[in-house]
Amino acid sequence: MQVLQVQLEVGPDPAEVGRARRWARSRLVGSGIGDDEPLAETLILLISELVTNAVVHTGCPAVLRMLFGGGGGVGEAGTVRVEVADASDRPPRPRHAEGDDTNGRGLELVDGLADRWGWQPEGAGKQIWCEVDRGAPAAVTEAPPKVVVQGGEVCEPPSCVFTDNLA
Repeated sequence: MQVLQVQLEVGPDPAEVGRARRWARSRLVGSGIGDDEPLAETLILLISELVTNAVVHTGCPAVLRMLFGGGGGVGEAGTVRVEVADASDRPPRPRHAEGDDTNGRGLELVDGLADRWGWQPEGAGKQIWCEVDRGAPAAVTEAPPKVVVQGGEVCEPPSCVFTDNLA
């Protein structure tokens, strides 16, 4: 299977999140995912959340990668993988936002929108990743179980427990 990988270095400034979204949107279009497709909007939201977490919670530069699996052509099945690597070795910690809280929903969104997500050590830091399957049949009646990979180990929610700070 052929995989196309593109990457962008992101500075430690929250303004970089907007630049990452614009860059990602242009790469999605280049891979055959239309700018107005729901898949594109989902991927842009996932990218926004992961890049925001990296730059806000670490204060360090990050690297955004997008990997396009499968045929890569318009309408062809495959998986889009988003990876954000940063210099912090602290694992992500999903939180639960209450009421009017303005923070704490990012990884909940990732869990709800991605088909799979997780994290793993990368160099002196870590990589947080998520995958979205494209070209899935429209008539799916039961959602497949979510799988979260925590530090290289697989766990299936709700048994996944994260205890360290997000960064």
